[in-house]
Amino acid sequence: MSVRTVVTVVGSFAVGMTIRAPRFPVKGETLPGSDFDMGPGGKGSNQAVGAARLGAKSGLVAKVGEDRLGDMALELYRSEGVDATFVTRTGEHRTGAGVITLNAEGDNHIVVDLGANRSLAPEDVDRAEGLIRRSDAVLAVLEIPIATAARAMELARRHGAVAILNPAPAQALPDPVLRDVDVLSPNDGELRILSGLSPDDRTDTLTLARRLQARGARSVVVTRGARGALAVGDAGAVTEIPATSVDVVDTTGAGDAFNCALAVALGEGRSLEEAARFAACAGALACTKLGVIPSLPTREVVEALLLYGPDPGRPATGA
Repeated sequence: MSVRTVVTVVGSFAVGMTIRAPRFPVKGETLPGSDFDMGPGGKGSNQAVGAARLGAKSGLVAKVGEDRLGDMALELYRSEGVDATFVTRTGEHRTGAGVITLNAEGDNHIVVDLGANRSLAPEDVDRAEGLIRRSDAVLAVLEIPIATAARAMELARRHGAVAILNPAPAQALPDPVLRDVDVLSPNDGELRILSGLSPDDRTDTLTLARRLQARGARSVVVTRGARGALAVGDAGAVTEIPATSVDVVDTTGAGDAFNCALAVALGEGRSLEEAARFAACAGALACTKLGVIPSLPTREVVEALLLYGPDPGRPATGA
């Protein structure tokens, strides 16, 4: 790229702490565990790092605590080249954190304290309006207050950036929020929750995407795991994006890799179909390594997969 695409992410940071145990403890029981791991996460943070690795000039609007976990966030952004000018620190809340217990079967129990993420306010987005004005794409998630994500979409539209909302974790959204969204990017379960249904409802995906368009979202891109993605454009075009075959190690980072790649590609001016294909390759590559940050791919490997395709005989996967 001769001119770097500018992508601003408005979202969350949290540290994940994982420990393995032979089984889940019962009330009052202490179990010996193993393989403790602690690392940076949060959908907004992951997506900002992913956009930087894809060659974008990436900036993050987020909030962390004045604690060691907040230090971890800022060190990550320094090492990955993410503009953290608008990552603010607060002494009123601790940095977001999640505690994950994995049993021998790979099932998990997760407790999350969003912490400082809850205090990221529309006013914090307003302070970053100059960055948004220079952005080609603005991406927001829902691990922050809805009003804050909505403000990001509003300012993106005002300044001509592509406004992308990754509605995760899914929750009911008012129509005025959707009317400021250029591209809504839920997974299959999130699409159903946005539609007021259970995550496993059997209503046709295209039907539900069309309903969200009728409520205001201009385009909808639905990620469907091993079934690929469905891109529904504002002019009515529908494109099935097949899943890419890779050696699957860990699917945890696939959604974040998909969304940041979608934002980068749309910010570069690619069509919705082209951007979704690029994003599908990024999401697939994120399944080939353990952990989210280690799995976020560089532009070179995404372009290579897009151009040359996967090796034959591998199972298909996606975001």
